[in-house]
Amino acid sequence: MYLFASLLLSPLVAAVPYSNYILAPASRHLRPTSVHQIKGSVSNAKALTQPSGGAIFKDISSVTYDFGKNIAGLVSLDIGSASSESAYLGVTFTESSLYIRSEASDATADAGLDSPLWFHVGNGPGTYTPDRKHTRGGFRYLTVVANTSATIHLNALQVNFTAAPRQDLRGYTGWFHSDDELVNRIWYAGAYTNQICTVDPTEGNSLVQIGEIGSTDRIELPETVAWWNNYTIANGSSTITDGAKRDRLIWPGDMSIALESIAVSTGDLYSVQTALESLLILQAPDGRLPYAGKPFPDTISFTYHLHSLIGVSYFYRFSGDRDWLSRHWSQYVRGLDWALSSVDSSGLANVTASADWLRFGMGAHNIEANAILYFVLHDAQQLAQELNKTSSSARWSQIASGIKSAANERLWDDQSGLYRDNETTTLYPQDGNVWAIKANLTLSDTQSNTISKVLKARWGKYGSPAPEAGATVSPFIGGFELQAHYIADQPQTALDLIRRQWGFMLEDPRMTQSTFIEGYSTDGSMHYAPYSNDPRISHAHGWSTGPTFALTHYAAGIQVIGPAGALWVISPQPGNLTTIDAGFESSKGVFSVSFQIAPNGGYEDFSFKTPLSTKGKVKLPGISGTLVSEDGERVELVDGAASLRGGAWKLQGQ
Repeated sequence: MYLFASLLLSPLVAAVPYSNYILAPASRHLRPTSVHQIKGSVSNAKALTQPSGGAIFKDISSVTYDFGKNIAGLVSLDIGSASSESAYLGVTFTESSLYIRSEASDATADAGLDSPLWFHVGNGPGTYTPDRKHTRGGFRYLTVVANTSATIHLNALQVNFTAAPRQDLRGYTGWFHSDDELVNRIWYAGAYTNQICTVDPTEGNSLVQIGEIGSTDRIELPETVAWWNNYTIANGSSTITDGAKRDRLIWPGDMSIALESIAVSTGDLYSVQTALESLLILQAPDGRLPYAGKPFPDTISFTYHLHSLIGVSYFYRFSGDRDWLSRHWSQYVRGLDWALSSVDSSGLANVTASADWLRFGMGAHNIEANAILYFVLHDAQQLAQELNKTSSSARWSQIASGIKSAANERLWDDQSGLYRDNETTTLYPQDGNVWAIKANLTLSDTQSNTISKVLKARWGKYGSPAPEAGATVSPFIGGFELQAHYIADQPQTALDLIRRQWGFMLEDPRMTQSTFIEGYSTDGSMHYAPYSNDPRISHAHGWSTGPTFALTHYAAGIQVIGPAGALWVISPQPGNLTTIDAGFESSKGVFSVSFQIAPNGGYEDFSFKTPLSTKGKVKLPGISGTLVSEDGERVELVDGAASLRGGAWKLQGQ
């Protein structure tokens, strides 16, 4: 197999594995790949897709160009001539073909349609580039518009790709390949989605219309909305945001999915660190962390506060930066204390703030909030052990036990096989139930398996519904559902959901076919119930990239459980995938797995590699045989498991 031999080399020496799947461009200087449509009198429009040549616009006319995938950047027009000093060319953008217009771009604000960019090309020949504030975060289609009687020679159209400013765009430190091409493409589309959601911190959304136009307002053409991407949202030279087009802000909930997927693909933990620090610096005196970073207004969110604490834990797990964790430990503890102050005599947190991931309402003893709090309490005890600061661990453990007991007593409905949203509702949410499994709030494997089966039974044609947000499919909560199915030992269910929900998102022609949308309707329409304005939907959202991590961590089974992988577990759950070759790199070195499933269900070939300075366990249920290291050490599997030192190992003698 490819992995065992070639991955003994540094990824910097060998070519990046499976680079043909990487969607990131090889150059930051992009031109469109094709002409999508022409209106009016335009000659030689196709020339702008080529290195040389030019197009001629006469009278009122337009050309929509297709870049073949979602991109991000600053557009430039090279003008040869214009027949009138008053001549202008305009440019509009959209991620989706549904919103191609000469009059406006899809929306970066709460409501409405963004104004075109207008270039006064009557000033004469030359290259026209707008201010950096008009960097466009996400678009697949760009329409060039002439709205006067002038004749204009446009020699070239170019976009400077500004996303992921610190990255070698195609120099991934992680990879994934299986026998299923759709699954492979989904993994790489998730990685690319996070890349174009990574921005120069000085190019965040300025929210210039916030407070003036609300999400329920309707804007009709030709009325449009101003948009500026020039707010400094973090320190440093790169940071991860929620969405490429919108919001281009730092949201902790989104990072609970994006961070893990970044770690196993591009490895750009620097951008995660700057994002987390931008939230930590906003911590209130009472310990509360913000719903979102600047310039979003200060808002209380119990769940997003907890997601910031999860971000601290995840960052430490993948980076191994103990000094960073130690510097922020007192903030972490104050943040946990703020959350625990909501735990009442019932044993559960009583949530009074409604802000969350766009679900409708929270409701007192809410199952989602309490499951996430239980998860954070478990994390906190592990982190305290790492830093040898365990004075609060016993109290945290006692509170966690109370949450688990009370949640199952008060919120579990044995008849439905799901948790209720709270004590006074008949809503059985997706988020709270998948978090109950992820957090180990359930009382048994049987209970987790029941939730997995009931959630699957609710699926529609386009994916798993989130009834707590109306008739919505949420890829954000769907990402946690994937993990829940794997944790419940239902890998085939997880794969089926990846193919159904993310396969739809990747292949539907109304989407970018390269990045993953923020959310959509259960009937497959491009409507996201929390919004009244469909062009506002982001078609590249980091919270929708769950399969990238899930496939590496669960399907390939490469599980980092100690800082930077100092401790690991290799435990594949391939479902009906018959071959997998996957890996990624941490500061300690390369972690990789390669295997092929035999017709009898065992392994025809199984090998893996972990850094020599690490140790871990291999879990291959039902498999017998001996693991042999590259220097000849032999360790026999006992009940399908073995404890090992780091190194390159291969399974023999099944």
